[in-house]
Amino acid sequence: MVVDISNPSALSSSLNISQAGEIPVGGLQTWALALHCGPYDAEVDLSLRISVAQNRRNTTTLEVRRKKICLKDKSGYPAPEEVLVAASGSTSGGQIFYAAIGCACAFIAAIFVLVGAYYVRDKKARRHRDPLQESRGLSSACSVERGTGIGPAQTFLSPETPPPPSSVSASSYRRLDDRPSRELHERIQEITVQRCRVRLLSIELEGTFGRVYRGSYHEEGATAPRDVLVKTAAEHASQSQVAMLLREGLALYGLSHPALLTVLGVSIEDRSAPFLLYPRTGYRNMKKFLGPTGRCKVSNEGPPRALTTQEVVEMALQAAKGVQYLHRKRLVHRDLAARNCVVDDDLRVQITDNALARDLFPQDYHCLGDNENRPIKWMAIESLLTKSFTTASDVVSF
Repeated sequence: MVVDISNPSALSSSLNISQAGEIPVGGLQTWALALHCGPYDAEVDLSLRISVAQNRRNTTTLEVRRKKICLKDKSGYPAPEEVLVAASGSTSGGQIFYAAIGCACAFIAAIFVLVGAYYVRDKKARRHRDPLQESRGLSSACSVERGTGIGPAQTFLSPETPPPPSSVSASSYRRLDDRPSRELHERIQEITVQRCRVRLLSIELEGTFGRVYRGSYHEEGATAPRDVLVKTAAEHASQSQVAMLLREGLALYGLSHPALLTVLGVSIEDRSAPFLLYPRTGYRNMKKFLGPTGRCKVSNEGPPRALTTQEVVEMALQAAKGVQYLHRKRLVHRDLAARNCVVDDDLRVQITDNALARDLFPQDYHCLGDNENRPIKWMAIESLLTKSFTTASDVVSF
């Protein structure tokens, strides 16, 4: 038996039997794994692996994973928790064990019901507070002149909350990711925009942990706002999901090519809900456009008509040129697919980053048992087996 704990300083364990030996026969026996919380609140990943070998060629491995939440009581001292594992049998000890398991399941079910009720109630409350349901002007901290013709909409940051200085934004991102690269941090500083200059108008796409809004961005010194798309994390998104949004959203920053759609700006003033800005020029998601529920038609001349084979090939060539440009820059996309491309009414195609793709298109991603979702249908064999991504694996995805 092997006990693997992600944060040993917050959680320790002890077994009342040795970690290696022979399984006893001749009666029911019970062993226990005790978990002891540390001196502070934490959420720890725990893995218990049990390998039973009958001979060298016949080994059965059982792995139990769970998340342990350590909470201190009022006195400041955490209480230990025990997980009991017993052999099968029909004795009274086994009956007591299964009765305890039943009680624990009932208790967990009750907790899930309470949490679900609270989530539904909180979701309804958030809808009432939705920024799209109110109308406010831009914050005075942005120093934007009135009378610019901007329609009423709610700013991302409430007007009574002044935007923090850039030094605060930098430290906030360090807390989002414990190991941010210096290059990524410099990218964020170069294209940071004030949150109060961005206004949300409507929701374009929505997933479990992220949303894509249609909005406007009033640049400093500009007489009129420009149309943008805003990718942002939902209120209940975890810090790791927020950090992934930033990393993947800035993957194409600094590149310039007609077949690439790169990020326009980023804001991390609110570290729990940062957002990415993209220019909006009338395009839509390519997968939805080509899918059975999409229009997949053009109407520049006369009534709408279906795409011809020549037009579809031309769209594919544009994407191929974008991938070729990335490879010349020694960059690998790693998730090339129609869901990560956009197309406008003139059938101009642009490749985008894969930020929020797993959340907005969950049917395209699958987990292989390691808590990591992958687009298996579009991946090369070496990427599946060894997580190796190269220009060749991008070609397979294309």
